[in-house]
Amino acid sequence: MISQISREEIRSAIEDKLCAAFSISSAEATDEQIFEATAIVIRELMSRLLAVSSTRKGDKEVHYMSMEFLMGRSLMKNAYNLGVSEAVVGALEDMGRNAADIFEEEPDAGLGNGGLGRLAACYMDSMATENLPATGYSICYELGIFKQKFVGGRQTEVADNWRTSAESWLIPRYEDVVEVRFGGQVSPHWDNYGHYHAEHTGYTAVTALPRDMLIAGYGGKNINTLRLWDAKSPDSLDMYLFSEGKYVQSMEQRTMVEVITKVLYPADDHKEGKLLRLKQQYFFVSASAQDIVRKHMRRWGDIRSFSRHHVIQINDTHPTMIIPELMRIFMDEHGLGWDDAWELVKNSVAYTNHTVMSEALEKWPQELFQQLLPRLWEIMCEINRRWCDFLAVKFGAGDRLGRNLIIRDGQVHMANLCLASCYMVNGVSRLHGEILKNDLFHDIYTVWPERFTHVTNGIDHRRWLAQINPGLHGLVTELLGGDDYLTKPEELAKLAKFADDETVRAQMNEIKKANKLRFAEFAKRNDNFTLNTDAMMDVQVKRLHEYKRQLLCALNIIALQQRLHDDPNMDFVPRTYVFGAKAAAGYKAAKRIIELLLSLANDVNNDPVCKDKLQVYFVENYRVTAAEAIVPAADVSEQISTAGKEASGTGCMKLMMNGAVTIGTLDGANVEMYERLGDENMFLFGLHTDEIAHWRAHGYDPNGMAQADRELYSVCMRAMNGFADGKSYSDLISNLLFGGDPYMVTADFRPYADCQQRLYERISDPSERGRLAVMNTAQSGFFAADRAIAQYAREIWHIG
Repeated sequence: MISQISREEIRSAIEDKLCAAFSISSAEATDEQIFEATAIVIRELMSRLLAVSSTRKGDKEVHYMSMEFLMGRSLMKNAYNLGVSEAVVGALEDMGRNAADIFEEEPDAGLGNGGLGRLAACYMDSMATENLPATGYSICYELGIFKQKFVGGRQTEVADNWRTSAESWLIPRYEDVVEVRFGGQVSPHWDNYGHYHAEHTGYTAVTALPRDMLIAGYGGKNINTLRLWDAKSPDSLDMYLFSEGKYVQSMEQRTMVEVITKVLYPADDHKEGKLLRLKQQYFFVSASAQDIVRKHMRRWGDIRSFSRHHVIQINDTHPTMIIPELMRIFMDEHGLGWDDAWELVKNSVAYTNHTVMSEALEKWPQELFQQLLPRLWEIMCEINRRWCDFLAVKFGAGDRLGRNLIIRDGQVHMANLCLASCYMVNGVSRLHGEILKNDLFHDIYTVWPERFTHVTNGIDHRRWLAQINPGLHGLVTELLGGDDYLTKPEELAKLAKFADDETVRAQMNEIKKANKLRFAEFAKRNDNFTLNTDAMMDVQVKRLHEYKRQLLCALNIIALQQRLHDDPNMDFVPRTYVFGAKAAAGYKAAKRIIELLLSLANDVNNDPVCKDKLQVYFVENYRVTAAEAIVPAADVSEQISTAGKEASGTGCMKLMMNGAVTIGTLDGANVEMYERLGDENMFLFGLHTDEIAHWRAHGYDPNGMAQADRELYSVCMRAMNGFADGKSYSDLISNLLFGGDPYMVTADFRPYADCQQRLYERISDPSERGRLAVMNTAQSGFFAADRAIAQYAREIWHIG
């Protein structure tokens, strides 16, 4: 067994790798070289296990396709799952190294932007742990998500070259390269039997090189693969141009090809950006589809059995082009007719929706599609024609037919392609699933109600509790009499019986204080910020988006600061508001909110009246590693999105699992959290989805509401006039008061401020704070990824 490997054997293996890979002894090696050698040792252990487990594949495989996999750091995670983490730490210490310093050398694998990518990473862990034969597919971004820097009080984006130190995890598979084709022309040909054949000529070829990252399941019994595609030019350079001295021009084709996998989510507020994103998506799905079909033929030899042996789960609409791409492969390369090919596709592809906002559903300009993917465009037109005929029978002519077409108004609607093609469509929380059925996709739900379901998201509780919060893990293990909860997260529910035990409450508070001290070290190292470890830690960490309402939290902080100025001796529970978020490079409003929060932090933190009472800390370059420091230390979890806008959310689950008490709206997974926690253990406020619709329909007047609330009006004026740095945020406030306030910030301000007051009155009592922490951890087991993956396997994939 892997877990029986000793620290001496690990040390010997690391020293051997240092000699073989770097021609250096352990005494001379840098910390980075030690990290890389250790990573190679762990990777080779997983490779050996993969060689064994690959011979035990079942009759059906899962292919999980996502543009994002936010993996974070892998060394300790893989060592933990293999059962050798203590041996690795011991080996490093025996070599005279500080293990923590070595782990710090690993960059975060920035292959994602937020919850979507982190969810995919958690699911890969659970699929491996649950022994499901599964492969993840994505892009091997050279730079991934950007590094966030604060310059002049604003977010700036800096390239994040994560791969330099992460090559130890990536295994290039040159034997599995495939060719992806862009542009060109399609010429029709008809054979003697009247069958259509498409001849694709004049195209630009791109080589897709797979780089595999191995994923160890907990216990080390199963290894799965995350296959990441890297774009390479078939020709390194144009030798003729090079020989003519035109060196830059000779590299032009190679450069243009490699741009495809350069960065995650290039800005698409211009035509070139849209074209690059479309290229990325097709490169990803074409390479993956070819890989899946090729492996199928090697093993099964019969293309007609494809849907019996494969399920392809597309994570949001980014991989949707796999539907027409599979049709192309089945028809053009394997000779199937349309009906036979369509039968295979519609029985093998399932779609997870991740947004409830219709404006966020992906759409592509028709002319880009025609120009870049001529053969796929032909197939899309035929799918749309047949879909239109089907809809006409079901709905007749009219709006219901028009709004569900795949191609309309000069655009290709990817979600509608999923509705036409996928055998299952799932939301990611119960509320989200109901919104899909009753609102967003209601028309198609009335036709195929059996195709719609929901699977509430889940998190990797081994990473997000046991690994990042060893103090809490130790207490849980002690109270439950063992660590069975690591594979049976529902066992956490047994903690509820200890909620009234004063000793346990005190232990929870002690663990939280120790975690704050650790986070304070991170804050000092990351941002030179001095955290008040005696204050409550109130956390809002998530992607920066207007609907997530970081602005609402900011307005409340301004109100608190003003109250302290009005009455410096008021009874006030000390608190530090911690923010962590990146805004998309082209999302101007989100970047302005970050700027406001930085201005506010500077103002509050230098205000003598707020000293030791109120702090604001915006963590620079929020990432998985930062979250691992923040989450265990949090007392309060801010989940305050506009009701009906958050599909699920997973940050709420991580914070809950680590004992933070939630203040939130009835949105996303908050609904299911509230069902388990109730009013005693969770703090709800704000308008519900039906109430928002009513207010909108009957004339919502945010300016009138602000005028009627003296404190809110004063807060708005403060933001408009600016803070100590002299910056005015009149644009953000004007959008609230006179721009319709699309996310109901004004309407929910007073309920939010009052709810905050109630919350802090409760948690000012240490005993009650400890009880709340116990109950939140106890009720969090449902939100484990193992439960979600088991549900996918049972209800959607029909595997296991």
